[in-house]
Amino acid sequence: MSKNTGIVKDRRYLRHGSEFTHPETPQRLVSIYEMLDNPDMAWKFTGIDARHATREELERVHRSSYIDFIAQTAGKAMTMLDPDTVATAETYDTARLAAGGVMNAIDSVVSGETDNAFALVRPPGHHAQAAEAAGFCIFNNIAIGARHALSRWGMERILIVDWDLHHGNGTAETFYEDRQVLYFSTHQSPGYPGTGGLAETGRGPGLGYTINVPLRPGADDAFYVRVFRELLRPVAREFRPEIILVSAGFDIYIGDPLGEMKVTPEGFACLTRILLNLADECCNGRMVIVLEGGYNIQGLTRSVRAVLLELLGETRVTEETLSRMAADTDETCDRLIGRVREKISPFWPVF
Repeated sequence: MSKNTGIVKDRRYLRHGSEFTHPETPQRLVSIYEMLDNPDMAWKFTGIDARHATREELERVHRSSYIDFIAQTAGKAMTMLDPDTVATAETYDTARLAAGGVMNAIDSVVSGETDNAFALVRPPGHHAQAAEAAGFCIFNNIAIGARHALSRWGMERILIVDWDLHHGNGTAETFYEDRQVLYFSTHQSPGYPGTGGLAETGRGPGLGYTINVPLRPGADDAFYVRVFRELLRPVAREFRPEIILVSAGFDIYIGDPLGEMKVTPEGFACLTRILLNLADECCNGRMVIVLEGGYNIQGLTRSVRAVLLELLGETRVTEETLSRMAADTDETCDRLIGRVREKISPFWPVF
């Protein structure tokens, strides 16, 4: 059955960082937007407008002094925020649009205007902490979106799945003591930013609601599918989220210059299908995907297209395909899954 899939797409997202060479280039979205403008794709999606996040919305995640600091970069040619992260003249405006676009995508799905949505925004967000820009990220789009869903829609259980190459330390920190948001991250380890160890499982009331799956370089489609099916799926079914939010980093693509993972466009479709099935089971299909990393532009575009076709229901990975793929792993995967289960089983008796 085909779905009504919403897209946040706005050329103002191209304004941030257009003046210098950087992996997180506007060309990432230019290529995706060109793919979406093709006659075979253009008519398939429902447009969702971008908007600027308000000060109050930003302050649900970020300190007021930090927002002021980013605001002061407006109009300045270049401000180094950290060794990897630069603000240019339009960055403050664009980063507010990114967070606002994610919130509009959530509103569209929760209100029933769309079945699911993909916010194709930049700059990315999952490394941004309460008072710190990092890893190309300015404001934490997905964390702001989650807090918006809790506040505006009165939600009590939100699942954030982060499949980016890098651990979303900003998102993890935001919800580390919060049992309303379950954060599940797969990421290359060792690697930037150095967080996301197995022992990091939350604190206080949030204990058990952070699940980290650190992966050695070289994890492929089968490895990821098995981790999602055998670790994420049983916990998500127990948690029963009211919406699933996805930090979708495409830097786990097999040819990404910043990573050493081996996920193909077909693999991204498989992960999307696993999450869609969970969303259908738990929350009336409500799922919003948010663009994070991904720096091989051709691979990024092909992979985003594969995800979109799965969201639409034009392609549909079967359970048989997923089972066959999951069987194609070795004892390295067995050991990792065993270690993660051991760590989280005190909180999740499904194992």
